[in-house]
Amino acid sequence: MKIVIISQARMTSTRLPGKVLKSVLNKTLLEYHIERLQQVTFPNKLVIACTINDADQPIVDLCEKLSVKYFRGSEDNVLERYYLASQKYNADIIIRVTSDCPLIDSEIIDKLIYKFINSKCDYMSNCPETDSTFPRGMDAEIFSFEALEKTFKDAQEIPEKEHVTPYIYRNPDKFKIQYFNNPTDESKYRLTVDTIEDYQLIKNIIEHLYPKNRFFKMNDILELLQHNKDWLKINDHIQQKKYGE
Repeated sequence: MKIVIISQARMTSTRLPGKVLKSVLNKTLLEYHIERLQQVTFPNKLVIACTINDADQPIVDLCEKLSVKYFRGSEDNVLERYYLASQKYNADIIIRVTSDCPLIDSEIIDKLIYKFINSKCDYMSNCPETDSTFPRGMDAEIFSFEALEKTFKDAQEIPEKEHVTPYIYRNPDKFKIQYFNNPTDESKYRLTVDTIEDYQLIKNIIEHLYPKNRFFKMNDILELLQHNKDWLKINDHIQQKKYGE
């Protein structure tokens, strides 16, 4: 089985344009994201799936500089972007992550992959629509190419094409679905980057942890936040964009 991580990235974010190339300690958030994904044990390949929009050329330039594979596809039809990228890189199993998660934990993804391989499901995620137990920003989904292909052929609604996987997890009669939960509920933490406030929190975390340990884990972040509870106020008012928005 060929396992491929595909991370979607673009420069034209509505709330914080160019966020993936914002820097901390002279390194872009996308570089941190890539660096951490390269620590995942199982996959055969990492692919950054950006768009054909000219604005995304800096993402391509960075991938080429880092010798990271990339794919350029539709800006709005992200489902198609994933399907074509998976075809190009002959993926049997796809791990979907997003580049607005610069602190994603490689160990969580390894555990997700291991559990998926040893199950008989079509789709597994640690970020269900409701009752998530991981911090926002540790999100990952894994699914078979067959499930992705069926979704690509059958999904009709615009949000299904924009968000890639809703057609799968909203049709449990058509797909075998499982979820991967954290032992404790840490969903109150927001470690993704969608606004300038999110960026400020991530900046604080990286500046404190990265110089001591490049590959700090989720629990290191949570421990740091417990000692700096005032930081949580930086982005505690930010609402995650919902399906269809």
